[in-house]
Amino acid sequence: MTTEADEVLSALGIGEKARVLGFDLPPEHRQRMLEMGLTVGVECEVMRFAPMGDPIDIKVRGYQLSLRKKEAGGVRVVRI
Repeated sequence: MTTEADEVLSALGIGEKARVLGFDLPPEHRQRMLEMGLTVGVECEVMRFAPMGDPIDIKVRGYQLSLRKKEAGGVRVVRI
């Protein structure tokens, strides 16, 4: 089975799905992501971008979550 290289959540386009691999964020931001349900192994989908590209709305665990582009850039994912 071929494994794609991991990338960051902010690099995905609208409608693309990914699985969270890990975080490259300061501890307080990482903890906030975990509290919002964005944990390692969870699947998410990019729903939309704000008009200026920030924030990014994603669907995770059945609800929509808005993340700043900088935060999403610290979430390592693999496309599915």
